[in-house]
Amino acid sequence: MAINITMPALSPTMEEGTLAKWNVKPGDTVEAGDVIAEIETDKATMEVEAVDEGTVAQILVDAGTEGVKVNAIIAVLAEDGEDAGSVSAAPADAPAPAAEAPAAEAPKAEPTTEPAKQVASTPVQMPALGTGDDRIKASPLARRIAALKGIDLNALKGKGSGPHGRIVKKDVENAQPGLSAPTGAAPASPDGLILPQILDDRVYAPDSYRLEPLDGMRKTVARRLTQSFMQVPHFPLNVDIALDKLLAARKGINEAAPEGVKVSVNDLLIKASAMALMEEPDCNASYSDNGIAYHNGAHISVAVAIEGGLITPVIRNAETKGLAEISAEMKDLATRARERKLKPQEYMGGTFSISNLGMFGIKSFASINNPPEGMIMSVGAGEKRAVVAEDGSIKAATVMSVTLTCDHRVIGGAEGARWLQAFKRFVETPESMLL
Repeated sequence: MAINITMPALSPTMEEGTLAKWNVKPGDTVEAGDVIAEIETDKATMEVEAVDEGTVAQILVDAGTEGVKVNAIIAVLAEDGEDAGSVSAAPADAPAPAAEAPAAEAPKAEPTTEPAKQVASTPVQMPALGTGDDRIKASPLARRIAALKGIDLNALKGKGSGPHGRIVKKDVENAQPGLSAPTGAAPASPDGLILPQILDDRVYAPDSYRLEPLDGMRKTVARRLTQSFMQVPHFPLNVDIALDKLLAARKGINEAAPEGVKVSVNDLLIKASAMALMEEPDCNASYSDNGIAYHNGAHISVAVAIEGGLITPVIRNAETKGLAEISAEMKDLATRARERKLKPQEYMGGTFSISNLGMFGIKSFASINNPPEGMIMSVGAGEKRAVVAEDGSIKAATVMSVTLTCDHRVIGGAEGARWLQAFKRFVETPESMLL
């Protein structure tokens, strides 16, 4: 009996991924535990192991295919003793597709010699086909390709190579640029909220720029941050913090630390953030429609820039960890983040985020909140500034500006201000983190 290999869910929120690479080919024998493929999610590349043994009979999804839905059949194994050449995919439970034509004129199946790939592309808004005499006859695959390529099916109406002029895959793939949808048209957002983002050919000639397709990470960042900016009521709180004592403490810590241990300013800010969350637990919270979730531990997400986007590896229960442990863990997570080798549990489940652009000389900035976390702190550069001392004299001090962006559904202005007071105290008097 055929054994279906399906697209695995590599994280709780994964809905689709890219089948980056096959490590097997038809005819190969595999055993349980063999690495057979590599899957790219929006944040990482992960290996897929076989859970059964057998001979690879068919590979239904080619390497490099994007938008492969979780649980879609990607390959078929033949069991021991079966003829791999005669094995096909076992039936998969799936909802019946919606009818695309009146019952009296159901569209005929498109002839093909290729195996039926039970794979869906990135969700797009299908073009309307009309009704009655105005109906455009087109296969579902042709409609999807047309939506992705921006082809106007009206230009191909009645000219398809399928039965009765039905538009099929090759008709859309062979469509000339002149058959594109009118300028300004584009697939609508799946949620109906985000307007299409396209370049007008009348302003930017198509040959005047290079178009780089979006990868999974870019799509995810764009979608999540757009949703956050539109749906989460943000408000910022700003404060200046003196760093001189923290810098002196860091120097002493590193001089006394064992060989190989080097604590960064960011490591100290992670620790101070975690302790401030424990002191102000109302701020260690997430909004949900069922209520406010108050987290027991401070799980600090740290924004790390990587090629093609950013990722936020999480230091879990940072309030319980020493600086050396935070430093070592952060270095490891950042290194593997840049290699896209993090596991989902290593970049999901944070309760608070830090984004630090101080190393680029940025004085201050405000980040977009990272739901479901209630707050994100933006850290600017530490710089020498003239400050007024308590006795009225003016002196030079190293000062950094931070901006706390809060989800107003969870955090009120007073709560956010109290958290910043606690954070500032821990940074300006680092010895207080030992109490």
